Amino acid sequence: MVMDKLGSSLQDAIKKLVSSGRIDEKTVNDVVKDIQRALLQSDVNVKMVMTMSKHIKERALKEEVPKGMNPREHVIRIVYQELTSIIGKGTDIPLKPQKIMMIGLQGSGKTTTTSKLARYFQKKGLRPAVICADTFRPGAYQQLKTLCERLNVAFYGEEGNEDAVGIVKRGLKEFEKYDIKIIDTAGRHALEKDLIKEMEDIHAICDPDYKLLVLDAAIGQQASEQARAFNESIGISGVIITKLDGTAKGGGALSAVSETNSSIAFIGTGETPEDLEKFEPDRFISRLLGMGDIKTLLEKAEESLDKDELDMEAMMKGRFTLKDMYKQMEALNKMGPMKQIMQMLPLGGLGAKIPEDAYQVTGDKLTRYRIIMDSMTEEEMLNPRLIGSSRIKRISRGSGNSPEDVRELLKYHKMMQNAMKGMRGGKFNMQKIMKKMGM
Repeated sequence: MVMDKLGSSLQDAIKKLVSSGRIDEKTVNDVVKDIQRALLQSDVNVKMVMTMSKHIKERALKEEVPKGMNPREHVIRIVYQELTSIIGKGTDIPLKPQKIMMIGLQGSGKTTTTSKLARYFQKKGLRPAVICADTFRPGAYQQLKTLCERLNVAFYGEEGNEDAVGIVKRGLKEFEKYDIKIIDTAGRHALEKDLIKEMEDIHAICDPDYKLLVLDAAIGQQASEQARAFNESIGISGVIITKLDGTAKGGGALSAVSETNSSIAFIGTGETPEDLEKFEPDRFISRLLGMGDIKTLLEKAEESLDKDELDMEAMMKGRFTLKDMYKQMEALNKMGPMKQIMQMLPLGGLGAKIPEDAYQVTGDKLTRYRIIMDSMTEEEMLNPRLIGSSRIKRISRGSGNSPEDVRELLKYHKMMQNAMKGMRGGKFNMQKIMKKMGM
């Protein structure tokens, strides 16, 4: 999950606010301290954290509570707005024909990200093509060629030729009729002068509409130095932060970018070609705070599923029979890793934490669950509470599975059913405050 630890810490701070008897200066100070600790542990710039803390305190204690909101909801709204302001606006990359130049240091994940970006446009119905202008790193040509072939994306490169500028010139001519032309340039271990010169020459030849800097999230606050150096050379249109799912320093990279003239276009959230997300600051913060991200979830569903495969309305209402469970889990598995998907659902009252076990639904388990459910009656599928020990034995024999397997299925269903109910329940419902905040 993207920035799992930060999200968990921020949600704990908000829970403290929710459970407090009243909103006074002490309560606000305690919550702000918890938020400070969470952000600093995630490597967010100290000065930015302190400025944001001051704003939260001043607004929480002095601003008039808007009509229709209670004081707790008002403070949560302030926290949400101030966290979003730290990151700044995202870079909007339109869905239209364009040339994109990819730049970055060696080891940032630039080549893999290039293929992910091509896949992103491909899913949106555009025809992407990739040009390999990385003539410096051994294996770059073959790696990018293989990635593009797997995705059925057009690829151009000249293995063994060190003339990167010439390759770009010929590649652009080859791909004149394609909607999106993505140029993957060479990276280095540092900002050497020859890298800068080659970038500038390629930039002059291709005249890209967008120049995207790829940064590894683990670089932390050093990201600002890299972004500034590349920006001074050719001008950066936006930043892609990779490996955001696997580092504690992601907050540093996210906040550092906002200190420069650039902004974040995409974030890498995993290792598969599908794991590149358009960066929307408000949606990102909403997810960290446990409010979910229904818009992104619906977009993923639209790209991955047939219209009737996932009944989101039923899921949000907490209606969850065994039939619903199988249908929905099968659909969700098509959309990506379970943990990422469940993170996009709002957690009512911030108490409906999904147990780690709930994410471990593999294809093999789903197959076994289907066989077990095939041995159940319609009545049992709609009302699992009817299934006692004698029925478990019958289902076990009929499906060729052990009684423990049947119990595991029932336990899993109960766990997911409770989680779904938690998303809509509780005195303090996150979905309600989301509506009040216009989200």
